[in-house]
Amino acid sequence: MSITQQYLLDSHRARALGEPVPPAPGRHDVRVLRELRDHRRFSAVVAERPARGRVRYALRRWLSPRAL
Repeated sequence: MSITQQYLLDSHRARALGEPVPPAPGRHDVRVLRELRDHRRFSAVVAERPARGRVRYALRRWLSPRAL
């Protein structure tokens, strides 16, 4: 069963029971991703690591030619 079919089934059941209709799939995706980003940044600050640029820093270390 796809997400859309499940949503339609849940919406129909909610209307039949007089309950509020659930939110559409994907409606809060951007909000969830922003909250996840903020949480990761906060965790980094609490752990005394840089909150931004960690991926670029790691890639730069990994990709830079090492002196022999």
